[in-house]
Amino acid sequence: MSNRAKADRDNTATARVGGDAASGIPDVRAEQPVTQGAVRLHVSMTVNGRVCAITVEPRMTLLDALREELGLTGTKKGCDRGECGACTVHVEGRRVLSCMTLAAMQEGKRITTIEGLERDGKLHPVQAAFIEHDGFQCGFCTSGQIMSGVAMLEEAKAGWPSAATADVTRPFTVADLSEAEIRERMSGNLCRCACYPNIVDAVAEAAGRS
Repeated sequence: MSNRAKADRDNTATARVGGDAASGIPDVRAEQPVTQGAVRLHVSMTVNGRVCAITVEPRMTLLDALREELGLTGTKKGCDRGECGACTVHVEGRRVLSCMTLAAMQEGKRITTIEGLERDGKLHPVQAAFIEHDGFQCGFCTSGQIMSGVAMLEEAKAGWPSAATADVTRPFTVADLSEAEIRERMSGNLCRCACYPNIVDAVAEAAGRS
């Protein structure tokens, strides 16, 4: 290769990465390439009553942190884009889609997963009701369904209305949880096995025990 051809090749390569050979201004991106995953953040959160300190990439979701960093695989990865509800967990007592939540934003937060519902070997009433009413088939969505059911009952106790509430001017109570109310409040959780009637029955029974 001639010196002229080599110079043309080098100038072309420099232009492609945005450098300016004539001015002598270096391209920072070319000299200092960013290595994917190089940045790690320390995050401390309380998961199921235990303080956990982990190191995560800024882009890591809470779902991946729970499953890959803490080994809590009860929380499932279904659609991975906030549509199916299989990844539902509680953050500070409220249900969230962990696949749409960054782990780095959970510093100091209190998080509950399906593994944290039972107490001293005793199932949560919603868990027990799902078993009694056969509210599952393949079971993949079940942990998210149960976590939503538990949070939904707490929302009802707090008096939160829903899109199915007929009269939002009066206080809402757990006794007002009709089948239509339960279906509306659980509508963010999909069941591909179509166990919806049994899921509604399970949540209704748990509501009666509350």
